[in-house]
Amino acid sequence: MASNLTRIKRVPNPNYKRSGTKSYVYLLNKYKFSPTKPGPYFLGGRIQQKGKYGIKSLLGGKAHVQRILQKKSTKDAQPGDVPADDQQNDSMYLCPVTIGTPGQTFNLDFDTGSADLWLWSTELPKSTNTSGHNVFDQKKSSTFKKTAGAVWKISYGDGSNASGDVGTDKVNIGNLVIENQSIELAKQLSAQFVSSEGDGLLGLAFGSINTVSPKPVATPVENMIKQADIPKTAELFTAYLGSYKDKNDPDHGISFYTFGYIDETARAGQEIFYAPIDNSKGFWQFKSATASVGDKKITRGGKNTAIADTGTTLALVDDSLCQTIYDAIPGAKYDETQQGYLFPSDTPVENLPIVSFDVGGREFAVQKEDLAFADAGGKMTYGGIQSRGDLPFDILGDTWLKGIYAIFDQGNKRFGAVVRHDLTQDPSVPKGR
Repeated sequence: MASNLTRIKRVPNPNYKRSGTKSYVYLLNKYKFSPTKPGPYFLGGRIQQKGKYGIKSLLGGKAHVQRILQKKSTKDAQPGDVPADDQQNDSMYLCPVTIGTPGQTFNLDFDTGSADLWLWSTELPKSTNTSGHNVFDQKKSSTFKKTAGAVWKISYGDGSNASGDVGTDKVNIGNLVIENQSIELAKQLSAQFVSSEGDGLLGLAFGSINTVSPKPVATPVENMIKQADIPKTAELFTAYLGSYKDKNDPDHGISFYTFGYIDETARAGQEIFYAPIDNSKGFWQFKSATASVGDKKITRGGKNTAIADTGTTLALVDDSLCQTIYDAIPGAKYDETQQGYLFPSDTPVENLPIVSFDVGGREFAVQKEDLAFADAGGKMTYGGIQSRGDLPFDILGDTWLKGIYAIFDQGNKRFGAVVRHDLTQDPSVPKGR
């Protein structure tokens, strides 16, 4: 291991407030899927006129139906827009990254489900409330260079978006310095983005889904490989996601990422199981043909796949598997108002099933304590596994990732995992983080 490679600590966001429904709405937005279970949120159609605007100039314009996330009104039958406060706009964990010369430090969400590196910037309108945020000032960096003609835009299912222009600069991730890394500077942020605690996002998916136009830019990991910042034998990064519930375990519930090496302490002497990935959609996607709920083995078909997403708090699977999971928990039910499965908060750990998902031929389990995601009121808990709606693949977020040490081997196009062993399981309703 090169001497400059080190762990990048994943720091809990002290202001994060858990909400099951808000986290689910965030995923509806991010992945733009239609719910298949009843509830207040759905994807509806809205006609948009594009082209020549104005009463006298509509001829020649084009109208199209945009699929947009909407919320059923409680007052009448008419659907309405989804308020910013209805979704989880914050990141549970953030990682420090230093950019520019001299360095400016930002707390970013490391997300294997996206491929943009964007920051709050001084180009935002003066009316934007930047209090509590680190804002990138290109004028204070001697190594910043503007990329002529390049722009970026992230759009979510409710119509919210973030956009701006692009430049290059030095990016320091845990003492690993990437030269001339493209960074996307925010010039406009919707309310959903403004209300977040972090200073932006660092995408760890594949560059094919980067939003910069006219041409997508390389991600930080792609540039690490190109610039030989990490060893040829370890063109990878890893994620070890802990929890405050594990503070009394040997690892004390720490969370971290590594780039360019596998942490042997986290590996704990185990052989890594690898599965080939299909990155044609830009994700860390692998076959997931089976699942287990307790002693019940479920065959899901050879075409079922899953993606590993560190930017997602929940795990989303098909409706049939969801129902099987909660049928195995006494007192569990689906709640239309919260658009999710709930179970009694006082459920003892021995009454929670072991739920496992296949990773290319071997199943890895969700820790029992992570089946509980958030307080749902009425002595009920919002479950960490929910419906994927009409998505054709599973999304395995932190709920599942906390049960493994994950290796994202970009050089060999494979995803690796070893089991994380916690001495105890705490099924209590999670606190803020």
